[in-house]
Amino acid sequence: MSAKRQSLSDTPIVRSGSFAAWMVAVRPHSLLVAFSPVLVGGTLGFARTGSIDVVAALLALGAALLVQAISNMQNDVGYTARGAETVGTRTGLPRATANGWLSARDVRLGIVLAAILATVLGLVLVAHRGWPVLAIGVSSLVAALAYMGGPRPIAYTPFGEFTVFVFFGLVAVMGTDWVLTGEVGTVTVLASVALGALAAAALAVNNHRDIAHDRLVGRNTFAVVFGARASLGLFTVLLLGPFALVPVMAGLAGSPAMLLPLLLVPAAWQLRRDFSRCAPGMAFNEILFRSFRLELWFAALLSASAVAGRMLA
Repeated sequence: MSAKRQSLSDTPIVRSGSFAAWMVAVRPHSLLVAFSPVLVGGTLGFARTGSIDVVAALLALGAALLVQAISNMQNDVGYTARGAETVGTRTGLPRATANGWLSARDVRLGIVLAAILATVLGLVLVAHRGWPVLAIGVSSLVAALAYMGGPRPIAYTPFGEFTVFVFFGLVAVMGTDWVLTGEVGTVTVLASVALGALAAAALAVNNHRDIAHDRLVGRNTFAVVFGARASLGLFTVLLLGPFALVPVMAGLAGSPAMLLPLLLVPAAWQLRRDFSRCAPGMAFNEILFRSFRLELWFAALLSASAVAGRMLA
């Protein structure tokens, strides 16, 4: 691997074609972005109706995780195919194809296999709930492939955060509730906004970290187009905005227990401060991981409080 991209001390030891190499391409830490909205959509549906279709919930979760994995693999191979890894000095996480740990052909085959499996799970849900599930599944899969694929990838535009907000917030949370219950509750709508914002906040960290390199390779992300100050502002709104929705959700649900996610406000505020003071480069990776974990904790506390409110009612 070229030393100009990453020092040897920072380079993980990964054997070509190994399980570890595939984990680099799949990026399992980011799967929290897919798990959290399904968890919230399912538990809010249960809190409203008092029942849950466990099989349908597991199918929806499996499909969501596969779509996120497809997006990650497409991002890995697509970025490498455009030669962006060979320009300048990139500060992001390593890519399996760029480092020669996996071939582009193998990763593309992995994408196809994951897409087939996601389609099979989706078709089972279509049989369960009808054609709207097909629309949700197809649009999510197309968005995952288009993020770093096609002649004008979403990742090369300022709309990356918006795309994540829509598909890992609005679509995932409300879609899960609808698949499991046949309807979408008002609290679920607000929760989808909150989860989408937190998921988009993680991408905002990623794009803020890579602003210099992205500008060099022609990736016109929100951070590149509007600058670092606007990027910090976007991250702040996406990170803290969801907590303003928590009292509204608790009021609509008639459940004080649903205020539980507010316990995370100090952690969110500290994360925002650390983002604003973070040194450029690899240090932002820890901010990224903390953003993933914050979304998971928000989802877990919201879900737990919704279930508790139902059980105690």
